[in-house]
Amino acid sequence: MDQNNLIVYIEHEDGRVADVSLELLTKGRVLADRLGVKLEAVAAGADLDTIGEQIFPYGVDRLYKVTDKRLSPYTSNPHSAVLINLFREIKPQICLMGATCIGRDLGPRVSSCLHSGLTADCTALEIGDHTDPKTGTEYKDLLLQIRPAFGGNIVATIVNPECRPQMATVREGVMKRQVLDPAYKGETIELDASKYVSDEDFVVEILDRHIEKSKINIKNSPIIVAGGYGVGSKENFQLLHELADTLGAEVGASRAAVDAGFTEHARQIGQTGVTVRPKLYIACGISGQIQHIAGMQESSIIISINNDPAAPINTIADYVINGNIEDVVPKLIKYYKKNSK
Repeated sequence: MDQNNLIVYIEHEDGRVADVSLELLTKGRVLADRLGVKLEAVAAGADLDTIGEQIFPYGVDRLYKVTDKRLSPYTSNPHSAVLINLFREIKPQICLMGATCIGRDLGPRVSSCLHSGLTADCTALEIGDHTDPKTGTEYKDLLLQIRPAFGGNIVATIVNPECRPQMATVREGVMKRQVLDPAYKGETIELDASKYVSDEDFVVEILDRHIEKSKINIKNSPIIVAGGYGVGSKENFQLLHELADTLGAEVGASRAAVDAGFTEHARQIGQTGVTVRPKLYIACGISGQIQHIAGMQESSIIISINNDPAAPINTIADYVINGNIEDVVPKLIKYYKKNSK
């Protein structure tokens, strides 16, 4: 059975499909159409009854279900075995998964075993042609795996000409999530778990799980006030919290601000943090390194407050306020408070 299709690994918790998987299905549908192949998905676990109805509207043609209560919650060996053995059978052209703690564990295991290579933390995925500069060999319709490299100084396009599947992980929020057709119906193939995973793979048993939900909800906030190294201090970050409270916003930060100890890592936005797309993004003292821009460039309106007129973030900002945070932010707070009564 050689389908040579595009497949997405479905992450789920308590029967609910993770947002990152739905985002990858949206992108996967576009890529599959470009290649003229089917979009497939694979889900392994115990509570898979509603997975199909959740993912088919995104344009999924075929869902492979591997049901076994021992496959929930996720553990490395069993899920790796399922994918490795299934991929040997169906030989997908492309496999996409989330750059989550599960995807970061699973992706390298599968790609290493299949000798296929893997590009982590992609910010864009496209289909295109590639010519090997050494041999002159031309390759058609490869997965172009795009991500910042060398500390973010360049954007690299990585290709995998020979080995299959071409594998990539993508962070939550990087791709847009969009239902293709609420009535779209794909087929479901129930796989016998014992054919893909052996009893020896279940050597690790989870005795207890504790999941702490984050109290900071940057990803879903319509307004974000974000601070960079240019904010200058932890005290000045309090000004951003005051502005956020006034606007009903959430406070975010660049990596430089987090590394400087101005705020906690849970607020970090960018390639090594959260990807966001709010209606309004107010960037305070953020220079605009490529990794940070990768995490917020989809914002509807961007306002940059910076004392450096040449800051790179100003080039993508809709409005630029040139000045010091200590002067500008208190004025904004005063103005918003006065006009919101």
